[in-house]
Amino acid sequence: MSAVSKTRNPDRLVLFTDAVVAIAITLLILPLVEVVTESKADGLDAPEVITEHWPQLFSFLLSFVVIANFWLGHHRVFEHVRAYTSAMMRLNLAWLLTIVFLPFPTEIVGTYESDRFTAGLYTGTILVLSICQSALTWMIHDHAELENPDNPVGPRELIGSLALTGLTLIAFLLAALVPGVKFYALLLLILSPVVLRGWDLVRKVS
Repeated sequence: MSAVSKTRNPDRLVLFTDAVVAIAITLLILPLVEVVTESKADGLDAPEVITEHWPQLFSFLLSFVVIANFWLGHHRVFEHVRAYTSAMMRLNLAWLLTIVFLPFPTEIVGTYESDRFTAGLYTGTILVLSICQSALTWMIHDHAELENPDNPVGPRELIGSLALTGLTLIAFLLAALVPGVKFYALLLLILSPVVLRGWDLVRKVS
């Protein structure tokens, strides 16, 4: 394990992460702004801007929700951190790389016809993002030098993160390999709270 930094407050890492996420989430809207100008040049009226470009609007809203939820999850994870290592910084950068990359498959989804490749690229990006977030949670959990003793990562939080990653993996395989499934595979992610409730029941019984 890398040496723990005791001279830098983890808030600095969080603030940097927040700034990068803000830029990435802003980039999502830029193609839609260009669509308005292009539609005007093509002679489309205002309602037609919406009806002719609803795939771009859908992909924008979907990616906004994805980034917002992972950002909120990242904040919950770092509430448990009191120090950090260089390994954690690198893993956090990998998480940020995926966030910054997401506008690219978002634009592909909005521009090209939906098929196994576009759905696989998009869900695969979310899978990598989820793996990075679960790895951060796992790294902090029960690590005395990293974890805030007054606010440790609970087993339920760790299980929830791993369950979401597992469901995302299944969604990716369905989207990329099964014809016709496409983005419907992402509906699996709403089962994450169900998995947690099942885990709670198992704990009560045991």
